[in-house]
Amino acid sequence: MIQYTFTAIGTLHSPFREKFGIPRQPGLAPHAVSRLVLLPEYASTECLAGLADFSHLWLTFIFHATATHGWQASVRPPRLGGNERRGVFATRTMFRPNPVGLSVVELIDIVDGKHGKELLLRGADLLNGTPVIDIKPYLPYADSIPTARADFATSAPALLMVRWSEQALLDASTLSLPSDLRALIDEVLAQDPRPAYRTAQQDEHEYGVWLENVNVRFTVDSSGIKVCNLEVRL
Repeated sequence: MIQYTFTAIGTLHSPFREKFGIPRQPGLAPHAVSRLVLLPEYASTECLAGLADFSHLWLTFIFHATATHGWQASVRPPRLGGNERRGVFATRTMFRPNPVGLSVVELIDIVDGKHGKELLLRGADLLNGTPVIDIKPYLPYADSIPTARADFATSAPALLMVRWSEQALLDASTLSLPSDLRALIDEVLAQDPRPAYRTAQQDEHEYGVWLENVNVRFTVDSSGIKVCNLEVRL
C-alpha cells in the first residue's frame, strides 16, 4: 500500500474551544469568525495572489482531536437521532479511515499577521487549533448542484428558541459581552448541541459550552434553550 505524507499549511483559530457545541456543518453559525494563520512559507503574497477574487473557499483539514481514535465502518448520524446506522462514507463523521475533513467557508479578508498573510473566515465548523492542509477556491458553477439528493439531510436542522435568564443578561452586561459573541451563542445553542440521544428524552441536565473564553451554561425544556449564566475562563 502506498503511504502519503501531508504537511499542514497553517492552523485555524476559531471560537470553538471544544468539540461540544461546534455546528455540525459549515455556515450554520455565520457569527463564527476564524483566523487561518499560515506557516511562513505559505503566507506570502505570491501564494495568495488572486484568492481575494473568490468569496468562498474550501478548506481541507485534519480531525486532529480524534485522529488517534481510529475509524468505524458505520456510525449513527445525529440527524437520524443517533439511533440508525449509516456507512462511514455516507456520513461526514470524524471517525474515518483517514481523519481528513472538508469545509466551505466565507473569505472575509486577507490581513497581515505576525509571520505573513492570514485569512479571516466566516462560518467555519472547526475546532480551535485545527491543522489545515489545503485551500481551494469555491466555484459556484461546479460546486453547487441544486438538483443533488441528500437522503436523510435534505435541509438544515430545525432551530430551537433561545432565551436568556436575568442572570445571564446580567453576566453579559458585567462582562461587556461583544454583540457578535452573543449572536454566536444564540446561533450555536439554537442548533441544540446536545448528543442526539438526549433530544428525545426529558432532560434536566445543565450543560456548558465554551465559546471563546466564555462558558455558556444552559438547559433545555419544551420551550427551547435557556441560557442560565455565563462564566469566564481567566
